[in-house]
Amino acid sequence: ATLGDTPDLLYMKSQAEYNVGDYYGTISDTGKILKSYPQHLEAYQLRGEAYFRLNEMDMAQKHFREGLKLDPEHGGCKEGHRLLKKVTKNDKRGDAAFEKGEYKSAIDFWWGAMNVDIDHLAFVRPTLLKVVRAHMALKEYTKAEEECMKHVNNQESVEGLHLLGEVQSSAEKYKEALRSYQRALDIAPDDQKQHCKRKVEEAQVALKQSTEKNYYKILSVPRNAKLKEIKKSYRELALQWHPDKNTDDTEKAEQMFQDISEAYEVLSDKELREKYDRGEPVFENQGGGQQHQRHHMNPNMFFHQNFQGGGGQQRHHYRWG
Repeated sequence: ATLGDTPDLLYMKSQAEYNVGDYYGTISDTGKILKSYPQHLEAYQLRGEAYFRLNEMDMAQKHFREGLKLDPEHGGCKEGHRLLKKVTKNDKRGDAAFEKGEYKSAIDFWWGAMNVDIDHLAFVRPTLLKVVRAHMALKEYTKAEEECMKHVNNQESVEGLHLLGEVQSSAEKYKEALRSYQRALDIAPDDQKQHCKRKVEEAQVALKQSTEKNYYKILSVPRNAKLKEIKKSYRELALQWHPDKNTDDTEKAEQMFQDISEAYEVLSDKELREKYDRGEPVFENQGGGQQHQRHHMNPNMFFHQNFQGGGGQQRHHYRWG
């Protein structure tokens, strides 16, 4: 008999493939078994486990359930289904918590899912990046960088290096961020080179701006901040530094108030923000000094217009996705 005619030999081959990490080979060969022997319980279990290792949870669940239909007490299918449910339940709870802004709970749920089998890299690697984003949302940049480094040190990827660069930029570690983006460009496949090159250019601009007047730093927001976050920070800082509330040091307050208004004027305007992010001058008379902005607007008038939600300014019509 040929190998294809003998389910036991084909099953042994599938097991060997599974043990060396050839999960696609396992899926292919157990598929052949199930086509000829649709009641082969061990093939359902092994195929489910192979899909599970590939992080294809819906297909894994389908195979465990098919096996349990044939024998509700089948130990292997029961155990596989139990582990899968534990992972997916925690993962979904983490996603739901993140969507509600409950970032600490999201982190706990995702770690609960990962700790079911920390060697299950097809699941752990993408989930670790979700944990990184939650730490970023909490402004816990040191922890975010630490977790992202686990991902990168395990295996470099463009996605992991880009997120590492984002974390480092948010932590104002602009040189390290540039190195991360450059490394991503070095390892990127051809179809991602253009995107990676743009990221390197943006990091170069951020590094240059970090030595100059940095509008993101002035408003205490990350470079990827949404308009809502920028607006909230502007309002809080403008109230804090309004010269009328800082009569003991009006000169410093006026300068801070001016900078805050200028930063908001640029970052809340889609066109000006894009120019700033590219490292281009945002005001026509911008040159060697930093005095140009004093002639550009009246910060008190700007403050009142924005606090009354009006002024008919174009910037309020932009939406950020």
